[in-house]
Amino acid sequence: MDFIQLVNKLTKVLEGPLPGRSAQERMAPIPLEMERFDKQQILNARKGAVLMLFCPSEDNKSIIIPFIKRATYEGVHSGQIALPGGKKDLGDTDLGETALRETEEEIGVPRKHIQILGNLSDLYIPPSNFSVRPYIGYSSFPPVFQIDEREVDRLVICKFDELTDEAIVKKKGMNLAGGTQIQAPYYEINKEVVWGATAMILSEFLTLLKKIE
Repeated sequence: MDFIQLVNKLTKVLEGPLPGRSAQERMAPIPLEMERFDKQQILNARKGAVLMLFCPSEDNKSIIIPFIKRATYEGVHSGQIALPGGKKDLGDTDLGETALRETEEEIGVPRKHIQILGNLSDLYIPPSNFSVRPYIGYSSFPPVFQIDEREVDRLVICKFDELTDEAIVKKKGMNLAGGTQIQAPYYEINKEVVWGATAMILSEFLTLLKKIE
């Protein structure tokens, strides 16, 4: 599938119903935290947005999606792999603007070069009390990435073809803060573990993608 075909097909499928919880649950840590799907929690939580950005590679031979490895800090998401994004500021007109602003700030892709196609289902993240709305967008320009080193340790670039390879879906045991033990489904992307909310977002996206392949 070439870049233009992908954009056109994503535009169409995002206009229809979203799979939501049924797709998100496939990559949710076990035991399942039911509050992730509590509509009241989603309503009352702090609001944020992330962007799944599709763009041509520098050589125009492939479609790429940038992920970030978060910087190390005193917080529950320190060092994790995520999509660019963050919390809604008072100056943001909506969550779409949040996703664009945060993407520009974190990885240096100008918001004027990004076209939003639509969004996936909101997802509540209990450890940080955030309701996150994932957006799907594209840039026709091969980006010149420039990371904000205060928030981003490094970029993790994933080729679209690699993202759709079922061999990257794996599972591992994890010990969380406080001694909680979980089984975490994850995607292995460039030898990095993509789990939790980001994996649940990818699961919904890949479920939608199957409708257009």
